[in-house]
Amino acid sequence: MNIFKPKYITFDCYGTMTNFEMAPSARKIFADRIAPEQMEAFVEDFRVFRLDEVLGDWKPFSEVVRNSVERTCRKWKLEFREEEAMQIYHAVPTWGPHPDVPEGLLKIAHEIPLVILSNADNDQIHHNVEKLGAPFAHVFTAEQARAYKPRLQAFEYMFDQLGCSPEECMHVSSSFRYDLMSASDLGYGARVFVNRNHEPNLVPHYATHEIKDFSGLAATVGL
Repeated sequence: MNIFKPKYITFDCYGTMTNFEMAPSARKIFADRIAPEQMEAFVEDFRVFRLDEVLGDWKPFSEVVRNSVERTCRKWKLEFREEEAMQIYHAVPTWGPHPDVPEGLLKIAHEIPLVILSNADNDQIHHNVEKLGAPFAHVFTAEQARAYKPRLQAFEYMFDQLGCSPEECMHVSSSFRYDLMSASDLGYGARVFVNRNHEPNLVPHYATHEIKDFSGLAATVGL
């Protein structure tokens, strides 16, 4: 493993550090209308529509969730209920970290500044960050950047605030489509894929390191 000492380590939050519960929420809410054998296809459509919703101009994350639920219901010919979409949105601040995250972060937090770039609203993300159990030097949101990942504008906003270049930093994510493809395009000095088994593994093309969880994070920077 090639050791790279970054100026900052930047992180995706939801999915990578915070246990992302959009799919479990949808499974629970729609259990009475979607047959068990069709549920995985339903939640996959919900995932795809969420990605599509963030590719254009910025809008509040509540609208991203609302529109994604509405479009999924339309495809599946179901009644759309606004309150169900908002139930999913309002659950986001209650989500906690994957079990491996707090200890893994603490191994490096006092050696290298930690930064979050999240597809989040300002009024939600800090509830999730508080549960991560480690200090972060900066937390940046899509609302601040006026752009969601995977758009490069979100990353560019962060680097403008940090006053450094991608080449000086390491990015850590469990998502290629939202994070690591963009990080590769921008020329990050190192890119770490946390393999949480929710996306195909594209490490040879877009990541420089692969770890199964945060217990392996410190080793990527020689700690």
